[in-house]
Formats: sequence, structure tokens, C-alpha cells
Amino acid sequence: MNPFMDSSSSLPTDQPDTLIAHLLAAKRSLSCVDHVYRADDLVKKTRQALEGHTITAARTIFLHNGSAAQANLLDNVLDHTRSIARDGGSEFQKVIGALDVAQAKLQHTLDQLRATKVESSLRPDGEPSKSLVDFVDESGVTGLLSTIKESIDASGEAHRVYEESNAALEGDISQVRQLLTADDNQERLMDPNSNLHSPVPDILQGMEEHAQEMADNLESLVKHFDICVTAIKHTEGGGAAAQQITNDLPEGVARDLTSTEMPLEPMSEEERAEMLEILEKDANEVEDVVMDIRDRGAEMERNYERVELYTEQLAERHDRKTTAISLMEAICERLPNYITQSHVFLLRWDEEKAKIADHMEELESLREFYDGFLSAYDNLIIEIGRRKTTEMRMKKVVQDSMAKMDKLFEEDLAERDAFRHEQGDFLPVDIWPGLMMPPQRYKICQEDQGVKSVPDISASVIQRSIRRVTGKTPAY
Repeated sequence: MNPFMDSSSSLPTDQPDTLIAHLLAAKRSLSCVDHVYRADDLVKKTRQALEGHTITAARTIFLHNGSAAQANLLDNVLDHTRSIARDGGSEFQKVIGALDVAQAKLQHTLDQLRATKVESSLRPDGEPSKSLVDFVDESGVTGLLSTIKESIDASGEAHRVYEESNAALEGDISQVRQLLTADDNQERLMDPNSNLHSPVPDILQGMEEHAQEMADNLESLVKHFDICVTAIKHTEGGGAAAQQITNDLPEGVARDLTSTEMPLEPMSEEERAEMLEILEKDANEVEDVVMDIRDRGAEMERNYERVELYTEQLAERHDRKTTAISLMEAICERLPNYITQSHVFLLRWDEEKAKIADHMEELESLREFYDGFLSAYDNLIIEIGRRKTTEMRMKKVVQDSMAKMDKLFEEDLAERDAFRHEQGDFLPVDIWPGLMMPPQRYKICQEDQGVKSVPDISASVIQRSIRRVTGKTPAY
């Protein structure tokens, strides 16, 4: 439908100047042909872009699905290596905890040995004071702890290296995941099964509608221009002016599209009046039609910018998927090394764990030996106390016996003196040689003079040893 037919303006005076003005305006309006050609070009480019989008989107989805499946496999590998590291770390901490307990027990025993002073009465005169720890070779403990520390350090280093390997694998997979998840929403846009879709098809449809409307409007402008040319030619003296004005039409307007080269046909006054009426009505709408063409062209330019932006984004997404695939290929090349690190860690940990277990047994044996030493010393103190008590009892028995024998001797001597006094005068001296002899004297003495007396130890020291051995306070 011709948009110029909607005007209701009145017919102006039929003057050549007015017609020339309309012709010049119509000629200027034809410069919008560039917008029409540009619109056609944008439609073609958008259609080509849509075809390219379809191919690129299909490739991108294919790459995304393939890379996502491979990433899931890599996640499984990472979960496995993490599990090994986690279990190994947990076991390592348990071993460290058990070792700390064993070392603390040994240190407690050594502290007890260090705090327990050897009774000076048991040692040679003039010897400096000593504790039980002076009789222990602590270098053996130091050496054993140093060996255990080496095993712990080796285990810790193996775990650290393995964690670094896992961190490198995790970093690689994280890069892949970032590349894959960065476009999750866009993947749904490209998914044909999704409710969302690319904006380009709608844009293309709108562009085609705009381009058609613009072409129709341009055709109306050309028709209006032809009417203006015809009107001037049918005006006295207007032929030369029409020829001059139509010589330089805007580039892009083919001369065969207008009637400037067509021979002038005869026209009645009635036909000419009707033509002028239509011309006047159309002239009032030229600016609106030109503005409509320009507005539609501007909107198409804006929409094409959206198409270009979407094309760029789609290409970037495709590049990210390609990068993800390349990265996963590189990861797959390193994957055997990551898996090997798991086996190396397990082997080294098992080896060091066995060493630490053996060393802990040695540590426990040392502790038991030192505990036995401490207990033996307490029992020695108790034994010395027992011997001292027995020695004192034996001396008491000797003293009591000597006192009784001395008493018997004195009694026997007195009886003998009384007998000689009463009977001696009547008995000859040589009747019994033993008549005048004194009674026998006896003494009790230490048989082995080389055996020293049991040293004196205070009762408090003995009681302390009894408490440590029996856990009970002795009753005296």
C-alpha cells in the first residue's frame, strides 16, 4: 500500500517553483537508497552469521559434552588421589600421636631417673653426687630418636611431594572446570532442547521485515519522484529544469527505476489535475517516509551489533572449549605421572611406617628397661633396708648373748671361789689339776672380717621406694 495516499493536505497553486521545490525534495529523499542497500547487506550478513552460528554452536556443544565427560573422569582420578593422601595423612598423624605418647613416657622415665639421686652411702667416699640417669647411656636414646625423626621427615616429605602432585592435578582440573562452567548459561542458550535460544533468528526476522518495509518505502519515494518529474515536464518551461535536476541522481538509484528517460505522453487537464493532487499529498509525507527508513536502518544497525557481539561471544566460547580440550590432552599426558606419584607415596609410606613401628618397639623396650632399672633401684633400697634391719637384729642377738655369757661367767667364778673357800682346805691341790682353774670365757665375733656393714639409709628414702614399688605407704 502506498503510504503517501493517507495525506489530507490541500492542493497548492500550480506554479513551476512549487513543483521544482517538490522535485528537489523528492530527489533528496532518494539519498536514503544507501540505507536500503545497507539493510539488504545487513540481512545477508545476519543470515550468513546465523548459518555460521549453527555450525559453531554444534561444534561447541560437541566439544563441551566431550570435555565434560573427560573432566568427570579426571575428577574421579583426583578423588582417588585425594583419598590416598587423606588416608595417608590420617595414618601419619596417628603414628605421630602414638610416637609422641611413647616418647613422652620415655622422657617421663628419664626424668624420674634424673630426679632419683643415688644414696651417697652406696658410693665411694668423695665421689660427686650422681643420679640414676648417670648410669644410663642416653646417646642410645638420642640416636634412636634421631633415627625416628629421619623416618618422620622422610614420610612428611613424601606426603608433601604427593600433596604437591595432587595440587598440580587439582589446579589443572580447576582450569578445565573454569573453562567449562564459565559458559553454562550460554550452553543452555545453544542447546536446541532448551527453552532459551539464540537471539539471532528473531533479529534476522525483524531485519527482513525492516528491509522489506524500507524497500517498499523507497519504491514509493521513487514513484513520487517520477510524478514530480512528469508534473514539471507537463508545465510550460519545466522540461529543461527537470532535465537539469535529474541529471545527477543519488548514487545507487538506477535511472531505469525512474521515468526521467521515458518520452512524455500527452495528458489531459483532468489527468494533470489528478496527478498534481496526488503529488501534493505525497509531498507532505516524504519527510516521514525518509525518517522511517532511517529509523529502521538505525535499528537494524543496532541489532547487527548484537549479532556481531553474539558471534564474538560464540567464537570465544568455542575457543574456550578448544582450549579446555587441549588442556585436558596435556593433563592426560601427565596423568600417568600423577598416578605413579600415588604408587610412590604408598610404597614410601609403607616403608617408613614399618621403620617407625620398629623404632617405636625399640623405644618401648628402652622405656621398659629404664622403668625396670628405676624399679630395681627402689627394690635395692628396700633390700638394703631389709638387710640393715637383719644386721641390727643379729647384732642385738650377739649383744644379748654376750651379756648372758658374761653373767654366767661371773656366776660360775663366784661359785668356784665359794667352793674353794669351803672345801679347799680339805682337798689336796694335786687331786685335780683343774680345781684351781678359772671358768672358760667365750666371745661372739664376725667371722668374715672383709664383709662391710650394710650402709645406713634413712627411713624416708626407704619408704619412698616402697611407695613407688607397691603404691602403698608402709606401716611401721
